[in-house]
Amino acid sequence: MVDLAEIRRAMLALPEVEAGEAEDSLTFSVRGKGLSWPYLARATPRGRRAPVPGVLAVRCRLERKELLLEAAPEVFLDDDHYRGYPAVLVRLEAIGTAELSDLLQDAWRLVAPKSLVKRAEG
Repeated sequence: MVDLAEIRRAMLALPEVEAGEAEDSLTFSVRGKGLSWPYLARATPRGRRAPVPGVLAVRCRLERKELLLEAAPEVFLDDDHYRGYPAVLVRLEAIGTAELSDLLQDAWRLVAPKSLVKRAEG
């Protein structure tokens, strides 16, 4: 089970990470670029998109996304909206805190300016 507080602390320790306002939010960004956000889905083809409880979208390289989807379909998923987009959907009840934290930190390395990453990992 994911420890929201632990993940939030780890993410906010990274340079320039901003978090969603709610304490239970796993929405993170750096310099306005999203690292993770709630998964929104349509109940009907033209319906409004609504949050899907327990599923988080996390930025990642397409190559890694394909590997994750193949290796652990019980944890990671995709849909038509995200197909070909550099983010993977994560079932929070099926992933551990350490694995999600690693995925989010990799998202930070992907999105943060290279100079910021270099300074932080220096």
